[in-house]
Amino acid sequence: MHEALLRITNLKTRLGDERHPLRVVDGLDLTIRRGETFALLGESGCGKSMTALSMMRLLPPSGRVSDGDISLAGTELLWLSEVQMRQVRGGRMGMIFQEPMTSLNPVLKIGEQIAEAVRLHDRISGAAVGERVVELLTAVGIPEPHRRAGEYPHQLSGGMKQRVMIAMALAGRPELLIADEPTTALDVTIQAQVLRLLKRLQQETGMAILLITHDLGVVAETADRLAVMYAGQIVETGEVREFFRAPRHPYSRKLFESLPDSRKRDKRLAVIKGSVPSLDQEFTGCRFLQRCEESGERCSREIPPWTQLTEDQGVRCLLYGEEPMTPSARGPVEEQEHPAQETRTRPGRSLEAPGPLLQVVGLKVHFPIHKGVFRRVVGHVRAVDGLDMQIPRGHTLALVGESGCGKTTVGKAILQLIRPSAGSVRLEGDELTRLKREALRRRRGDMQIIFQDPMSSMNPRMLVGHIVAEGMQAQRMGTRAQRSWRVNELLEQVGLPAEVAGRYPHEFSGGQRQRICVARALAVQPKLVICDEPTSALDVSVQAQILNLLKGLQGKLGLSYLFITHNISVVAYMADAVAVMYLGRIVEQGRVEEVLERPAHPYTQALLSAVPVPDPSQRREIIQLEGDMPSPSDPPSGCYFHLRCPQAMARCRQAYPPQSELSGSHRASCWLLDAS
Repeated sequence: MHEALLRITNLKTRLGDERHPLRVVDGLDLTIRRGETFALLGESGCGKSMTALSMMRLLPPSGRVSDGDISLAGTELLWLSEVQMRQVRGGRMGMIFQEPMTSLNPVLKIGEQIAEAVRLHDRISGAAVGERVVELLTAVGIPEPHRRAGEYPHQLSGGMKQRVMIAMALAGRPELLIADEPTTALDVTIQAQVLRLLKRLQQETGMAILLITHDLGVVAETADRLAVMYAGQIVETGEVREFFRAPRHPYSRKLFESLPDSRKRDKRLAVIKGSVPSLDQEFTGCRFLQRCEESGERCSREIPPWTQLTEDQGVRCLLYGEEPMTPSARGPVEEQEHPAQETRTRPGRSLEAPGPLLQVVGLKVHFPIHKGVFRRVVGHVRAVDGLDMQIPRGHTLALVGESGCGKTTVGKAILQLIRPSAGSVRLEGDELTRLKREALRRRRGDMQIIFQDPMSSMNPRMLVGHIVAEGMQAQRMGTRAQRSWRVNELLEQVGLPAEVAGRYPHEFSGGQRQRICVARALAVQPKLVICDEPTSALDVSVQAQILNLLKGLQGKLGLSYLFITHNISVVAYMADAVAVMYLGRIVEQGRVEEVLERPAHPYTQALLSAVPVPDPSQRREIIQLEGDMPSPSDPPSGCYFHLRCPQAMARCRQAYPPQSELSGSHRASCWLLDAS
C-alpha cells in the first residue's frame, strides 16, 4: 500500500460575492497516493477544474478557499505565502491544462518557455539550461528536439503542443502532476500517444497523476482509483475495476447508460434529465434529487452522509449506510417525449439503397500558396485530393479521421461554402458546382450544417428566435407571423419551450445551445444536414440527448446526415456507413459493421485500436502510429500513409494504391489488398 501524497480535507471553495457565493467545491475530501493515477470524473460544472485550481492556488480573482486543508507530503499548502507557493507550483506540483494553445505564449519560442520553468526550479544557467530543455523535449518524445526548441507554438500540431505542456510540467520534477482534460481536444491516435507517454513518465519518475476527465474509456485504461464528482461534492470513490464492475451511485450508473455503442443502435440512449443544480444555494437534501430515478421522500429533506463501503470504495447516497433507503417504486422518470424523438428501426441497409441523395465524385479542394511581393503561386495545399462518396436518402454516413485530414473542408465544399477545385457534387441530380448566386442560394435550403461549437456559431447579440428564423428569412419563407409560429414549433421539436425564443445564447447550457443550432438547421426544411463534430465538446449525458434528438428527427423527417467526427462510439451508434479519411483521401469505406468489425486498411486498424474501451478487463493491443500526419502541401510519394504504416512495403513508396472491392459496399485503397 503506497503512502498518501496528497490529502484534501473538507475543502470549500467559493466564487462571487460573500452574500450569494457559488459553492463550487463544497466539503471535498480526497486522498491521492504516491505513484498512482487518480481520476476525477463528472459533468461540466461539477467543480473538477475548480478543485485543481484550489490545489494550485490559481483561483480567479473572485475565488477563495473558505475552509479546509490541502496537504502535499506534509506541507500545508493553504498556509504558504505566495512566494513559497511559487516553489510548489510548477515544482513539486505541476499542471497540464486542457487547451495547450491558450496555455502557451504565441510570441515566445518553445525552448524559451520551457527554459523559464527550468531556471525557476533547477537554479541553473547558461548552456545547462539549453541541455535541460533538450532533455525534457526528448523525454516527451518530440523528434529533432534541438530544432523544435526554436519553433513557435503555431508551428506544432495539437499533439506536439500537448507534449510541450507536459515537458514544462516536468521541468520542476513534480511529485504530483495534475492533468485537466489533457486529451479532450485530441484525435484517438494522438490521445493514445499522450496517455502512453504519461504512463511511461510516471513509471520512470514515480510521480502521482490526478487525471481530470469525463471520458470513461480513458479512466478505464489509465487510472488506479477514481472519484465521481457532482455539484461540488464527491458522490462515489472506488478502485477502478470494482467501479466499472458495479457503480453504486445512481449518477454513476446513469453515466454508463448514456454511453453510445453499436449494441444500442435501435434504442434511445439513457439520458440524465435536467442539468447540474445551481451552486448558489444551501442544499437541504440530495443534490442529485431532481435528476434521480431512484429517489425517495427522504432524499428531499436529508443530506446524504458519506458511507465507506470498503477501504477504497465509498458513496454519498441514502440507498446505503446504517439505515439504507428502499429505492423508489415509481420506476424511471418519464421524459417528455416528442414524436420527433421516436427511434427508427435499422434493418441491414446497403450503402447504395434506396438511391443516393448526394453523390460526390473526384472532389478536390486545393488552396494556393502565395509568396513574395507579387503573390506568386508557389504550390498548393491539397486539403481534399480526389474524394468519392454518396449518401442515400434517410441514411447517415460518418466521416472519420485525424484532425487536418480534410473532413471539415469536405463538408464546406459540399455546401459550396468553399468552391471545389475539381470534381462533381450532385444533390438529387443537380450539379451544385455549376450553380450561381441566386440558384445556389435557393438550393442551400436543402442543405444545412451544425457546427462543433454552438456558441461561436451564433450571434451573441441576437435573440434565439431571430437566430432560428434567420435562414427562413434568407430563403424568403412565409410571413413574419408564419416564421414566428414556425420558430416556436421548431424549438418544441428539439425539446425546448417556445418562450426561450426571447432569450440570448449565453443564457443556455452547452447542450441547450446545440439544440438551438439543430432547430436553426431544420428551419428551412433541409434534406441533407452536415454535422461537424456536434457532440465533441459535450459531456456524455448531454451527448446522449443530442444523439437521441438527431436520430429521432431523422426517423420522423427522413433526413440524411454527413456526420463528421472522431468519436468511434458515436459512429457505431449513429451511422449506417462510414468513410475513413487520411490526408485528403478516403482510404476505406463501407457499411458501419463491415468497417468497424473487419477493418481492412492499416490506418483504419490503427484508428480503431486506439479507441479507449470503458472496461478495464478488456486490454487492447494498440497499433502505435509514430509521428504526425504529413503536410497536405507536400504529400509523400506513393501511398500517403506509408511513412507511418507498420506494414509498409517498397511498392507503397512508388504509387498510390488502387481501390480494392472487398464486398458490394466495402472498399479500401491499400497495396496489401491488391490481388494483381
